[in-house]
Amino acid sequence: MTGVTEDARKQLFRAARTAKAFTDTPVGDDELREIWELTRWGPTGGNIQPLRVLFVRGEEAVDRLVPHLSKGNARKVRAAPATAVLAADLDFHSRLGLIAPGSSAKQERYAADRVLGEADARFNATLQAGYFVMAVRAVGLAAGPMGGFDGPGIDAEFFGDRNWRTILAVNIGHPAADAWQDRQPRVPEADAVHWA
Repeated sequence: MTGVTEDARKQLFRAARTAKAFTDTPVGDDELREIWELTRWGPTGGNIQPLRVLFVRGEEAVDRLVPHLSKGNARKVRAAPATAVLAADLDFHSRLGLIAPGSSAKQERYAADRVLGEADARFNATLQAGYFVMAVRAVGLAAGPMGGFDGPGIDAEFFGDRNWRTILAVNIGHPAADAWQDRQPRVPEADAVHWA
């Protein structure tokens, strides 16, 4: 296995920042599908894959989402070509027979212990959310991940009887000229990395 090019490292990590503004260029279905296609291959604990994605585009869908966002995020969503609502599926275990063959004992354990199931769903969906942001960058788009939302409100508005819980919203698009703020400092290695 070889590492990716320095250009790829810059696009994914070193030069990448949270996008604050986007052009009017639409984000197509194929681009959104490619983001998911890349995201779904990232590893999760026990291959449980609990991340679920709602792509929001168009005035009607945006009008449904905006009341559940902070004022600043509502403006950003209205200006973005697409927004992804990332959610953890608390009933992920119902699909374990398909994605993790031979896992009937694990499936039964999660069904019996909802606290464990929710903790594992949220942890692994959050891990997958990181892959999602990287996938947006990998397909040549910019990502604007956001907190500042009413998760239960979004869940009720969009997910109905599905047992999905919103964990993150991500604006997606082609970056505008003023999309970026200056790079903020990072925690230095001496404070964050220790060797044993």
